Amino acid sequence: MSNTSEDIIANLQHALDLGLNKEEFEKIKDILGRDPNFTELSIFSVMWSEHCSYKNSIKWLKTLPRDGDQMLVKAGEENAGLVDLGDDLACAFKIESHNHPSAIEPYQGAATGVGGINRDIFTMGARPIAQLNSLRFGNPDHHNTKNLIRGVVKGIGDYGNSFGVPVVGGEVYFDESYNINPLVNAFSAGIMKKDRFISAISKGVGNTVFIVGSSTGKDGIHGAAFASKDITDDSADDLPAVQVGDPFQEKLLLEASMELSKHDYIIGMQDMGAAGIVCSSSEMSAAGNCGMKINLDLVPKRQEDMKDWEILLSESQERMLVVVKKGNEEKVKSIFDKWDLNCVHIGEVTNDGILQYFMNDKLVAEIPADVLVLGGGAPVYEREYKEPAYFKELQKFSIDFIEEPNDYKKVSERLIASLNICSRKWIAQQYDSMVGTINMSTNNPSDAAIVNLKGTNKVLSMTVDCNSRYVHANPTVGAMIAVSEAARNIVCSGGIPLAITNCLNFGNPYNPEVYWQFVNVIKGMKMACEKFNTPVTGGNVSFYNQTVSDNSEVPVFPTPTIGMIGLSSKNDIMSLNFKGKSDLIYLIGKARNDISSSEYLVVNHGIRLSSAPYFDLEEEFNIQNIIIKLIKNNLIQSAHDISEGGLFVSLLESSISGNLGFDITTSSEIRKDAFLFGESQSRVAVSVSEIDEDKFLDFMKTNKVSFSLLGHVTKGEIRIDDEIFGNINKYKSIYENSLSKFIESI
Repeated sequence: MSNTSEDIIANLQHALDLGLNKEEFEKIKDILGRDPNFTELSIFSVMWSEHCSYKNSIKWLKTLPRDGDQMLVKAGEENAGLVDLGDDLACAFKIESHNHPSAIEPYQGAATGVGGINRDIFTMGARPIAQLNSLRFGNPDHHNTKNLIRGVVKGIGDYGNSFGVPVVGGEVYFDESYNINPLVNAFSAGIMKKDRFISAISKGVGNTVFIVGSSTGKDGIHGAAFASKDITDDSADDLPAVQVGDPFQEKLLLEASMELSKHDYIIGMQDMGAAGIVCSSSEMSAAGNCGMKINLDLVPKRQEDMKDWEILLSESQERMLVVVKKGNEEKVKSIFDKWDLNCVHIGEVTNDGILQYFMNDKLVAEIPADVLVLGGGAPVYEREYKEPAYFKELQKFSIDFIEEPNDYKKVSERLIASLNICSRKWIAQQYDSMVGTINMSTNNPSDAAIVNLKGTNKVLSMTVDCNSRYVHANPTVGAMIAVSEAARNIVCSGGIPLAITNCLNFGNPYNPEVYWQFVNVIKGMKMACEKFNTPVTGGNVSFYNQTVSDNSEVPVFPTPTIGMIGLSSKNDIMSLNFKGKSDLIYLIGKARNDISSSEYLVVNHGIRLSSAPYFDLEEEFNIQNIIIKLIKNNLIQSAHDISEGGLFVSLLESSISGNLGFDITTSSEIRKDAFLFGESQSRVAVSVSEIDEDKFLDFMKTNKVSFSLLGHVTKGEIRIDDEIFGNINKYKSIYENSLSKFIESI
């Protein structure tokens, strides 16, 4: 292409300022056969950013299991994963991060995270039916924590409630590693008929390219590149990189997309999220081995005098790119007109594989599509990694270092008041959990959210899980636990695990110790996913989650959040709450003399870092299979996994909804604090009716899984080793009100 005097020819300093390195700048010149102009360099900077290209992670991501009989699309090749549910139905689901925007502008950052993940779902032709979220905030005593949680929760609630998709569950953790850089991971799942799938692809020379939805503004420019930057004391200066959402516009876009999915009018469609028009046009073109000519003058704009690169890189929300089969333009336009949305012809498909962007009758950028995208010309790196010094130190931890408490009642009250244990009721009440009438677990709590698949005898179970303290202690084991706990939650709810999506949150990949965490997380995730036959359908990698202040870089705990779905019949739904005061309580799995990385260790002893809790993958797998059989044979009344807070918290959570209690006896072979509060894995507390006890015991004796009688359900009294701990109402009050008291305190 020719340049005019008005063009800015890019140099190395421009490249460095845009987050590219010297080698990447030279590679760009080799690809183009010339020096890029500033617009072209800006395009490369966002498309080759970590957020879009996964250049520092893709090598390891490819080692994850990504195939399975239930998979309908290849992992990472569409906007979201797509899994076969039978009955001609499919589930599209995905989890993504919106960490950096939420750190700078919590309300809009979280809100647009919700909007973006839902667009990924309905762009494929699936109607979103349920949302989850996984949130991480700093130390409760940090000056910024309350403002962040208030803004993030309100942003999620306002957008999700207005959009009309229920939030059916999630998780929240607090740790000082997230003081400045919170994590906001949003999950969405949608249902579609398999024959209404819409691919993110472009092909067919001469086919029309439409931009649909909202007008384009200057919000979110270089947002993808911003997501690959450190959070520093000056990050507020990057506020223009944070997008602004409109849930009511998104609702219109959803309905138009659903109507469009019923017809054979289009080739493909893609959400315009990170990197805006550039990302959608390049990825769709690369997928179809074609090119595009785009006229930026025709793009509907909210602001005057926008530069070409601003239009191309804008991340204004509620927009999509649609490639229409020639001759169907008016039919497509009529659908979007009906919903009062922009639907503007801005370009055509070409056969040369080149992206050409025009403005003011001038060619402003010309780049081969495939060189911009993951799997094409985008760089791929293998980073140095090394074991951190802290790792060996943590392995030296022993329970023998810790003195047993004198007053277990005080410890139990202190533990359930912890913000990492107590009820998330204050948050949940700000979300609409019932819109759409598909939520089946609001008044019948389960370890996973249960969603009705209307018109069938099936339900979809879903969960998000990760204990980042475990992962920091041992990335391989911690990642295996994250996958296993997600599967355990699905199983305890009556479901069979199908597949996962992941959101991998880490610090700076150029830090060898951070990259060591990442590599070992992938190894652990791979082993667990293979064991449970839960392929990875896709997800998100979010690096650069750290705080930089006074030239010191503090990464967050490595946080590989696992989103998992499962499937079961409505007859197999299992809840976690005790049913009757005479029911017997059994422990499936083996109690161990282990308090490593427990919340008890943090709350009662002030020890934040220690070794990972006990875990054995084979043992976990066997126990989950037993739980599945117990449920299918109607041998148990409730099932609840034992995780954060240990056995005591698990039993308390099973007691609360029915205002019941429990009377149990601890083991003389295990320290009492480990028995009650330890977080060793692969354990489930179940309740059994008296009339089913013999059948239960006969079944368990034929299986090689440890189990033991703990005690029985009471009318409301909590008794341990014949000592009265109090009534359920006292504990319920502490458990349900601790978070609201923290948020509302000045």
